[in-house]
Amino acid sequence: MSVLKLGIPKGSLQDATIDLLARAGWKVTLSSRSYVPAIDDPEIECLLIRAQEMARYVETGALDAGITGHDWVQESGADVIELAELVYAKQRLARVKWVLAVPEDSAIREPRDLEGKVIATEVVGITKEYLTKHGVKARVEFSWGATEVKVPRLADAIVEVTETGSSLRANRLRIMDTVLESSTVFIMNRKSAEEPAKRETADNLVLMLQGAIAAATRVGLMLNVRRQDLTSVLSVLPALKNPTISELSDSEWVAVNTIIEESVVRQILPRLKAAKAQGIVEYPLNKIVL
Repeated sequence: MSVLKLGIPKGSLQDATIDLLARAGWKVTLSSRSYVPAIDDPEIECLLIRAQEMARYVETGALDAGITGHDWVQESGADVIELAELVYAKQRLARVKWVLAVPEDSAIREPRDLEGKVIATEVVGITKEYLTKHGVKARVEFSWGATEVKVPRLADAIVEVTETGSSLRANRLRIMDTVLESSTVFIMNRKSAEEPAKRETADNLVLMLQGAIAAATRVGLMLNVRRQDLTSVLSVLPALKNPTISELSDSEWVAVNTIIEESVVRQILPRLKAAKAQGIVEYPLNKIVL
């Protein structure tokens, strides 16, 4: 039996990834002292690896596949296949941004103002590419962490990752520009991708992960409505495609089943009731495979 060696990102993405795998159908169990999580699938072996290193180990074949950030793939320069984008992060289902930030009272307003300055960041390569694109020469220093506190005493600016910008604002920093927008990606070793069994396992895993992500912000709605009121009810409902309309035992009534964004339920339910829908049921979703 061919086994897929899968890297799970250790650190900020760890809990979100394990939770996503659970929603996709795979139970991953991690001991506090182990870097080898157990998974309830004999065709997959897991290893905890820092996201920053993941692409390198996938490129060499030490891992067949891994989950990491597109930013770390670009920073490492690793030659891997990005099978799919998985739009989730530490705090929410969203992409993240590497931003150029300076103190609120800094005179630096645009990239050319960085000439001869010092920039602290964890993504040295990405930052240097940004400076080259803007024709600016500056010293880029690697930061081991707590990058926000290094300005203005240790650096003139920083390039830091953010989901919401709240940490930067709390440290009285002003975002000047976006250097790179990134998302979590599922990557695979090129040779492993040519092995049919491993590729099938990886493709199935990606399919279920994407299904779990798609379902995370949506709910299902079921309701009953008289045929004469169906048009007004349908005018209220958004849907992935078209709602499912089913016959009921009473020919004057139909059942409507659809999927909507959870964030709009509170606005839609009163409108459905006003449109004469009855027996409205909201239910959670595990996966949506498009």
